[in-house]
Amino acid sequence: MNRSNNIECVKKQYATSNNLSARINFHEKYSTNKQGFGNWIVSNYDIKEGARVLELGCGTGSTWLGHGDVISKCGELVLTDLTEGMLDTTRETLRDFKEIEYKQADIQNLPFEDNSFDVVIANMMLYHVPDVYKAMKEVRRVLKDSGVFYCATYGEHNFSDRLAEWFNLSGEKFTPNHNFTLQNGGEMIKSAFSEVKVIFYEDTLKVTDTEDLIDYLLSLLSLKSLNDIPRQRIKDILAEHETGGEIILPKEYGMFISK
Repeated sequence: MNRSNNIECVKKQYATSNNLSARINFHEKYSTNKQGFGNWIVSNYDIKEGARVLELGCGTGSTWLGHGDVISKCGELVLTDLTEGMLDTTRETLRDFKEIEYKQADIQNLPFEDNSFDVVIANMMLYHVPDVYKAMKEVRRVLKDSGVFYCATYGEHNFSDRLAEWFNLSGEKFTPNHNFTLQNGGEMIKSAFSEVKVIFYEDTLKVTDTEDLIDYLLSLLSLKSLNDIPRQRIKDILAEHETGGEIILPKEYGMFISK
């Protein structure tokens, strides 16, 4: 798939916040770590008073909810996303914070001056970027020499891999997005940053409603071949891996902190 087609695919998938919101809600409902991934991410930010902060791929903006103290530290907080539809949701989510700025932007071609920000954030989005190396150059360009870059992502040993085993999916039937993971992302970041640290978030999924899980799985592009399997058959296979009314799935999530 060429670059322009990939960008258009991402724009279509995230034209509105509906799909992303549904996935976030599923993880909030069934994740065993009740701190919440978003809260954990923010807890690792080191934002100084008066800092200029840029978030790329802000999604629904829900990560910032409950963290008004962090927002108030920012001398400037700019949230960007690839689509206006997603930004509309973010504006509504964070409507009480009038000081936040919003801008449509592509991480591969940022509309900001050199050395503009003290902190740049790009969570759970770099695996969608066609040219991550170009994105890293852009992030480094707009970040001050003393600045910090935070980017969360997932690993290559996640629940989707476990499910692919259960449903005997491989080849074209299982297409996980491993474009930027906890395993390979560090080397890409090092193309623009000299200091790269990775930290991990401990969590699992403990699902008690199989119907919720089926709906979630059918929304995942990596498992789109499940749409060819009758729903009852999917339910029967999941039931084989149920223990005490629960289906437990691994999660491998974390974040890179780079300078």
